[in-house]
Amino acid sequence: MSDAPFNQKDLAAGLQRRALLKGTAGMAGILAAGMAPAVHAQEKIVLRYLGTAVNQDKAIAAKFKADTGITIQYVAVTTDDVTKRAVTAPNSFDLIDTEYFSLKKIVPTGNLKGIDTKRIKNADKITPLFTTGMVGGKAVGDQGTAPKKVIYLEGEKSKVFSKTPTQFMSLIPTVYNADTLGIRPDLIKRPITSWAELLNPEFKGKAAILNIPSIGIMDAAMVVEALGLYKYPDKGNMTKPEIDLTIKTLIEAKKAGQFRSLWKDFNESVNLMASGEVVIQSMWSPAVTAVRTKGIACNFQPLKEGYRAWAAGFGLPATLSGRKQDGAYEFINWFLDGWAGAYLNRQGYYSAVLDTAKTKMEAYEWAYWMEGKPASQDIKSPTGDVLAKLGAVRDGGSYEARMGSIACWNALMDENNYMVQKWNEFVAA
Repeated sequence: MSDAPFNQKDLAAGLQRRALLKGTAGMAGILAAGMAPAVHAQEKIVLRYLGTAVNQDKAIAAKFKADTGITIQYVAVTTDDVTKRAVTAPNSFDLIDTEYFSLKKIVPTGNLKGIDTKRIKNADKITPLFTTGMVGGKAVGDQGTAPKKVIYLEGEKSKVFSKTPTQFMSLIPTVYNADTLGIRPDLIKRPITSWAELLNPEFKGKAAILNIPSIGIMDAAMVVEALGLYKYPDKGNMTKPEIDLTIKTLIEAKKAGQFRSLWKDFNESVNLMASGEVVIQSMWSPAVTAVRTKGIACNFQPLKEGYRAWAAGFGLPATLSGRKQDGAYEFINWFLDGWAGAYLNRQGYYSAVLDTAKTKMEAYEWAYWMEGKPASQDIKSPTGDVLAKLGAVRDGGSYEARMGSIACWNALMDENNYMVQKWNEFVAA
């Protein structure tokens, strides 16, 4: 997402992959009022948390303050600006929440310090998806910026990634998922099993693709491979000829009238699907859920070629020290301790430490969200909205089934500037 043409209006309008939850302010008020601040009340530590608005949840900040007395001050900027600030203004935040693919730009500046895993209570329980690239004992696809490639640093002050595990992590994972196509099964009325269907002329004028270059092109590459046109050595790091081929395929489809829309905005993707204007498109899991809460059939469709995955994590600026640094470590430890993990899992994301999250979820919730079992009662979001009815099964099934089927990861290509230029040609075509 790093070079996407974002502005604050886009964010406000709701580029909200993680923002299914509205009304968290009310919950925040209840939490803040209901529990007395504890240990650090007298110190009044305030942590400036830099990230996108979609990852900054008032309920999480309120619960953390209630538990510790430490205040989280959200600094909300666009995805692009998170990276820019990390590179140019590392003193402007105490904690950064960024995607793993952005690390190729940030770490070489020396502006992030390695996080000392000896200070992270549950470091050894972080899912092996991040540390070794394994799920259920099997290796998953690592094209693009797989976290295992960039999660370890050679030392606390290192500007280079370590190929083997060390004491220091670049980011501690917060939230991640694997994306696929969303479909309207009631309007398509037949099985959809391949990414190739996005460009099937059967859906002419009723298909849509995500208009964020670094993500949209990965979806397009999944389609190109599924059509048998080309097999990429690494979809997350294309050569110029590979970019040309991918964009040419998109332009031909666009000129033939395949796409109803190129969407940038979470709400836009929901409305296209809910209205039936679009029956198949790039989609994010919470957007599918948002369509379903309107009582409209919508699937986050497992496909035989696998998923495109993304992941975010917490990092610390190199200049952080003293009580602020202690507070940041306390927040990361708290985040991995279960409450936040359960809160994220209930939104359809995945948390970094599954063991602790499980202790904060009801058995029926865990069975639905993580084990792929039919819901034994209605499944609700943290705000109480019904997300799935009794008997429903989660799209993609269990954690192992979905995260074990990753084909590639969001990435920053070496030819990123060229790719964005060519993508813009597609948009303009």
